[in-house]
Amino acid sequence: MRSLIYLMPVAILLGSAGLGAFIWSLRSGQYEDMDGAAQRILLDDDRAEDADENGPA
Repeated sequence: MRSLIYLMPVAILLGSAGLGAFIWSLRSGQYEDMDGAAQRILLDDDRAEDADENGPA
């Protein structure tokens, strides 16, 4: 029973830290352009191949 005295504040602290990190990521625009990031990862391969064919920049 004494362990709950220590574990409950630790759990609340970690939960509030996670919630704070999530709210920070929302406010800083981390979730603004989800489709653009999905498209960019596919387009980067084409640019890398072009750079290899033309030699070093």
